[in-house]
Formats: sequence, structure tokens, C-alpha cells
Amino acid sequence: MASNQAAPEAPVVYGGYRPDEGPWEEWNPSAESVAPNRGKHRVAKQRGGGGFARSSTVLGVGVIAAVSAGGMASANTGKPPVSISMPDLPSVGHLLDDSASTPKGSATALSSVGVSKTETSKGASDAGELLRNRIMEQAELQQLQVDGKSKAAVEAAVAKQVDDAAAKAEKDAAKKAADAKKAAEAAAKKKAEAAKLAALAKQYTLPVGSYTITGTFGQAGSMWSSGYHTGLDFAAPTGTLIKAIHSGTVTEAGWAGSYGYRTILTLDDGTELWFCHQSSINVSVGQKVSTGEVIGRVGATGNVTGPHLHLEVHINGAATASDPAPWLRSKGLNP
Repeated sequence: MASNQAAPEAPVVYGGYRPDEGPWEEWNPSAESVAPNRGKHRVAKQRGGGGFARSSTVLGVGVIAAVSAGGMASANTGKPPVSISMPDLPSVGHLLDDSASTPKGSATALSSVGVSKTETSKGASDAGELLRNRIMEQAELQQLQVDGKSKAAVEAAVAKQVDDAAAKAEKDAAKKAADAKKAAEAAAKKKAEAAKLAALAKQYTLPVGSYTITGTFGQAGSMWSSGYHTGLDFAAPTGTLIKAIHSGTVTEAGWAGSYGYRTILTLDDGTELWFCHQSSINVSVGQKVSTGEVIGRVGATGNVTGPHLHLEVHINGAATASDPAPWLRSKGLNP
């Protein structure tokens, strides 16, 4: 079996050419210039580009390391880039993915990491610079999202303040309306009461036309057997006319000891009016009288220090007397 013919050696050139020979060109063997070796010395063809793939992988890992350090890295082997699968990186994986629809955990080729079509069309080629730009874009996007959330929070706070102010204004308005209604009701009630008293005043009258109040209910003193004054004293000259405060029936008329001459007028509601210390009585028991009718005259009979009318009021015929002043005011009279 014939052996393969060895390829001729290329002349060694130092400094371009030898002095005794003309210039030599550098010889690069090629498939056309070198005959194929045949026979048992045939060299097995490498499959899968194992050595090249390993070197490309190492180069790709170097590029990733350079990008992670924030530097600028570029690799130009003169051959098409080899796709390298990237492991899942929760912290930066979403920054390396150029497609929003890529599912989480998918592998991304180093040759297309962070490179968009627009960037490619602009002539961008450096992987580190492109990744940096991509990170800056993502950071700006996140800042915009944060600003948007802050703006939404401010708008929500302002809206809440507006709502609170509106609620407070509504509450204040409701309170003012309630107060105005209450005041109007009070005014109406007061007006109605005044009208009622005015009407009662036509039905009731003071017992003496011209007088001076010299004793009020509850005054303490030894001159009263009970220890305090039980009525209201209208001081007036002897003989001054005493009138019926309201229409009623005379239930007593005569002498009553310390009260002197006394007339008791019982009203329709059972209230008893006592007219005491009279100088004379003009009515008799069982007689019905009307408002303003004369029933006697002022005097100084009984236990007195001077001429006056002692008036007592017994509500519903009670044995204990009540203060005549508020009772008279309730009838529209001001003693």
C-alpha cells in the first residue's frame, strides 16, 4: 500500500527574504494547494466542533463576568456567536429578558441578551453597553411606576380630604339646620305660650289695682305661726277694692282668727284662693263670681302690722300653700 506524499515544507523566511534570493511570499496551505492524504494515515474529521464549542463557552462566561462587573466587554472571534443558555437569576432575570411574554425560567441566548430590534438597527453591538442601557431603561420604568404609585397615593389622600371636608360641611349644615329648626320650634312655642297667657290674662286679673309687695312666700319670721310666710302680701290703703282673680265659687266667707276676715274662692280645677285680713266681705258662701268682680276690701284684721291683702294659693285644695307668684305668672299675670 502506497503511503501518502508529504506536503512540501514552506521556506523559512527571516526578515521577509534571504539576501541571495528574491522576496518570498508567505505560504498558506489550502485545500486546493495540498493534495488530500489518503490511506491509513487519514486524519479523522472532528465532529460537533468540540474544541471550538468549549472555547466559545469559556469566552461566553468571560463576557457574562465582564457585564456583571459593570465594565465593557466585547468578543470578536470572527465566527458566528454561540448560543449559551443562562440559568434562572431571580434578581436580574427580568432585566435580561427582552420579551414580556417569555415565561419565567426560560433560557436566553447571550447573543441577544438585552438587545432589542431598535437597538440592533441603531448599530449597537457591544453586549455590556446594551445590557447597561437595558438596565437603565428598566430602572427608569420602575421609577415611573413608583412615581405613578406616589401620585395615586397623593390623589387618594386629596380625595379623602375632600370627602372628609364635604362630610364635615354636610354634618355642620345638618347641625345648623337642626339648631335652626329647634330655635324656630322654641320661638313658636314661646309665641304660642305668650298668646295663651294673653288669652288667660283676659280671664284672670290681679286682686288689687294699686299695691306694693311687702311680703313674699317663704320668708322666715317669728310673726308667722308656721315660722315662715305662706303667701304674698299686697300692701294697699284700707278700703281698697279686692277683685276675684278668676271665676269660681265662694266656699268660705267670715272670720278666720289670725287671718282676720277671709274669703275662700274655689276655682273649677279645685284650686283655692285665700283673701285674708279684709276690712269687709262683699260675697257669701255658695255664690258664683266672675273674673274682676269685687269680693271685699283691704283691711288690717287679724295678725297684721298694717293694712294689706294676704293672698294664699292651695293647688287642688291642698292643706299646704304654694307660692302665689309663679302661679299668677302661669296665668299671664306679673305681680
